[in-house]
Amino acid sequence: MGMSEGQQVAAYFDLDGTLLNASSEKTLTGVLAKRRPWRIPHATVAWSLGTVFGLLTGKSPYDALRNRGHLSLASWSVLEQYSNEIAPQLLEPKISQQAWEKIAWHREQGHRLVLVTATVAPMAEAMGRILGMDEVYGCGPSNRNGILSGSERGWSVPRRKGKVPVVEMDARENGHDLSKCYGYGNTLADSWFMRICGHAIAVNPESSLRSFAKENKWEIVEWP
Repeated sequence: MGMSEGQQVAAYFDLDGTLLNASSEKTLTGVLAKRRPWRIPHATVAWSLGTVFGLLTGKSPYDALRNRGHLSLASWSVLEQYSNEIAPQLLEPKISQQAWEKIAWHREQGHRLVLVTATVAPMAEAMGRILGMDEVYGCGPSNRNGILSGSERGWSVPRRKGKVPVVEMDARENGHDLSKCYGYGNTLADSWFMRICGHAIAVNPESSLRSFAKENKWEIVEWP
């Protein structure tokens, strides 16, 4: 039996700034610092060194600045525990009504809901459960045990162009036709995965994405 029209379609969502009017990982980092203030000097130094090392080894400033030094010395189990607390208490109220309505609309059409975010995996997954996502792709290794070093070596990192192979793999494995799929994002970094979807929607776009969306005749929406 063939797939119905709806089953061929997925809606791929960025998280921070798109579905969520906040930075999920910054919120997690803030709670981590508040509860474990002894980490702050170490995390600051680790993040700074990670940024310099990233730039020296050829990473773009965008990626170098997004190293995970601020999470070094935290355990994966603590990140998961805190994420499960923070997501409903601090972040769920920052999901706009329009985002909930759009998710409900895709559900009604029989579309699959997929979160593709550069947020660290435990937080991405906690938000995915709240949003009712069918699949969540966040940043992290396949084996999440022990303590974070601040390095992303061996991680899946769906960030900028890195979201493209993740979306392509998901579509292939689930029988989706990308020309019928939806891509939602708010920054020019998201445009890489949005442009491989047949329906690209710029949500509260930063100025560079707004210009790019207009040039490509993409839908632009404002979700307060």
